[in-house]
Amino acid sequence: MAGGGRYQDRPSSRPGANKGKEWDVQVQVVTFNLNGLSDADYRRACDGWAPTLAAAPGLISKVWLADVASNTYGGVYTWVDRQAMEAFALSDFFKAFVSNPGIANIAARDFGVLDGPSRITGTPVAVAA
Repeated sequence: MAGGGRYQDRPSSRPGANKGKEWDVQVQVVTFNLNGLSDADYRRACDGWAPTLAAAPGLISKVWLADVASNTYGGVYTWVDRQAMEAFALSDFFKAFVSNPGIANIAARDFGVLDGPSRITGTPVAVAA
């Protein structure tokens, strides 16, 4: 499948909460640089932001990225679908993050998921439909 992969039964903290639902998974890669914010301060901030992100509607997971040597940070987000990803971009959390003067040069790309090979390599996102 050339677009997003179709998946059912998103892992949830509530067993069976999403049973039978299907999503068109989107993966988003975001990178940025710190601007006057130390690595240690950024990491402490991330610990505070993580619970808010974990509760974001439609977010399956976020992998937090850091390359201190190049001052490049970011994340790999997995969303249940494009609509969830786009809705998050309208959230107060997102607006505050992108307007934070300690964050610079934000770049984002989003991708659909190739269903067939992702199932073969064991994508932990969900069980393929």
